[in-house]
Amino acid sequence: MSYQNYVVAAYAVFVIVLTWDFIATKLQIRRELRGARLRASREAARPGKDAELTR
Repeated sequence: MSYQNYVVAAYAVFVIVLTWDFIATKLQIRRELRGARLRASREAARPGKDAELTR
């Protein structure tokens, strides 16, 4: 009785899950950075921003 197929399948699943976790994290970081950049550009373009801060 050999467990070779089970061990190969277990390692394959491990590698797939590890790869997915890495890719999903990179995508989430990219999405959050893009959102922060867009938010900062909107706030910088808002008229009267300096006038509100000096009151």
